[in-house]
Parts: sequence; C-alpha cells; structure tokens
Amino acid sequence: MPRMPGEPRNSRIQRAVVQLILDRRLRPGAPLPTEAELMDALRVSRNSVREALKALQALDIVEIRHGHGTYVGQASLTPLIDALTFRTLARHDDGTAALAELLQVREVLEEGLLRRVAQTLTDVELDRLDAVLDRMAAAGRAGRPFAELDRQFHELLYAPLGNALVPQLLGAFWTVFHRVDGARGGADAPSPELTVHRHRAIITALRARDVEGAQRAMAIHFRGIGARAART
Repeated sequence: MPRMPGEPRNSRIQRAVVQLILDRRLRPGAPLPTEAELMDALRVSRNSVREALKALQALDIVEIRHGHGTYVGQASLTPLIDALTFRTLARHDDGTAALAELLQVREVLEEGLLRRVAQTLTDVELDRLDAVLDRMAAAGRAGRPFAELDRQFHELLYAPLGNALVPQLLGAFWTVFHRVDGARGGADAPSPELTVHRHRAIITALRARDVEGAQRAMAIHFRGIGARAART
C-alpha cells in the first residue's frame, strides 16, 4: 500500500492490515493471519506488525488473544465513547460547554430520526413505547432509578428504521453524558413525573401523526436535559 504524504510508517501498516481484512472479507471474530504471514504479506518487521496490531486493538478493529492469536474485532464505538468522555471532562470550562455541544448533536440527530420514523410507526410499536413509559412511571413512584428504561425508550423509538448504527450512536451519547454527569457530581434530575410526561408528550404527538408536535416535544425534552447539565 503506497504511503500517503507525511503519513507515519505505523499508520501505513495499520491501513494495510485494515485493507487486508476488507479484501479478504473477514468478519468479526475471524482469525487474522499469523504475525509471520503479516510480515511476509506487508514486507515489514515483526515489531512493526505488533505495533500496528496494538494500535488497531485500541480501536477495537482487532482483538489480540494472548496465546491464541489475533482476531477481527467488533469495531464498536467504545473508542469514540472514551475519547468523547475525555474530551468533555478535559475542557477548562468544567465540561459544561462540551456537554452542551454533545447534547446539541444528539438533539439534531434525534429530531431528524423522529421525522423519518414518524411515517412508519404502527400502533403496536407505539403501545410498546407506552409500556416502557408505564414501567418508568412505576419505577419513579417506587423511588427506583430508571435511566436504563429511558435509554430503552429512545432506542425502541427508532428501531423500526432498521438502522443498526442508530442505537450504537444513541448509546454512545447516552453513556458519555452519564459518565460525565457522574464524574462532575451529578445534578438534581427533574421529577420522575416530569420526565415521564415529557416522553409521553412525544408519543401523544406521534399517535396524532403530528410530526412537528413530536419534534417540539423532543426539543423540550432536550432543553430539560441541557438545563440539568448546566446546573451540574
């Protein structure tokens, strides 16, 4: 593989390993060629192969199983989650602005997804979302946390789109927010009743096929999250 202008040697080898995985159509969990085979295929030293594989392991592109070999990784968003968490916590403004930026991106993403999914949601799917809200309400009355149910609601809302990347991205944003919120000591969350009400307003608008109303309800929901983050 030709070297790109100014590209470090290790980066070039990493690209070559990735290209090998793609060319051979290797799926997650499939074994990679041995170090000796990679050395021969890429015409590089053993140390260069090992350095490249370690860098790719950090990106979850490969998985090194000591004593067993190297395998294609899951290419999860874990590296992105870790990087966003660090970026947010490392801001000199205590992360408030960075957290607001993160929420803004998620809000834009969800409002766009909401418009698209509103055309396909069935009454059965809306009933499932209402059932999650009922469980959230019950947990709130019992004084139990229901953050995971909140996450489930948002993922279930967009499930009809059949886009596997959507729940991964939403999960990444959700995880970063709660990591940062926890690291900064947390803040007073809105009452469980208010949280459920804001979610219920989205479903009510969707049942009425009021896409703009659903988007407004989603915006109100996010403004509440943003206000909470600003108070942290």
